[in-house]
Amino acid sequence: MTSVVIIDDHAVVREGLHRALTTHGYEITAEAANLAEARAQIAHVNPDVIVVDLNLPDGSGFELISWARAISKSLGIVVLTLNDTDAHLLAAMNAGASAYILKSAPMSELVAAVEHSLKSPLSFSAKGLPAAIKAKTASFNLTAREFDVLGLLPSGASTEAIASALFLSQATVKTHLASIFRKLEVENRTAAVGKARKHNLIVD
Repeated sequence: MTSVVIIDDHAVVREGLHRALTTHGYEITAEAANLAEARAQIAHVNPDVIVVDLNLPDGSGFELISWARAISKSLGIVVLTLNDTDAHLLAAMNAGASAYILKSAPMSELVAAVEHSLKSPLSFSAKGLPAAIKAKTASFNLTAREFDVLGLLPSGASTEAIASALFLSQATVKTHLASIFRKLEVENRTAAVGKARKHNLIVD
């Protein structure tokens, strides 16, 4: 049976998800109301999937996603959130999530997202992904791949780390960086991140 950890600071939401996912055949092995509890539960029960909100009382869901993805490439990470913005969706993708679902979506979509995360945890599924990428790259004419590279800059990732994460050569990453700097009209990574934040191209 697929084991799931539910992470949300609202007890009512956790209870509702617990009942619904159990009905669909999943085993809820743990629940957490904040970042600290989530890390402890994930380390303790080693689940197949986590369902996580982005707004946690002691930190960001993005933090948890990045941490969880760093320790497991096979973990399904499903974001379930009220944040219906392109910036949040793309930030979740860049952090390592497997799927992004709004809390207003029907349960069938959440179940489909969980199934996707199990089958392909390192690929990202979200209803509005193509439109989000198009909207966020249009103003500066960034390509989708340049956006991928840009999304990894706030973490301080080296050229080598970016290349590894995106399955590119270091030379290709350097080419993308040069193009990003030119299009954003900046001279370095720090300035690129600052301008990207200003224009909501990335979310930390």
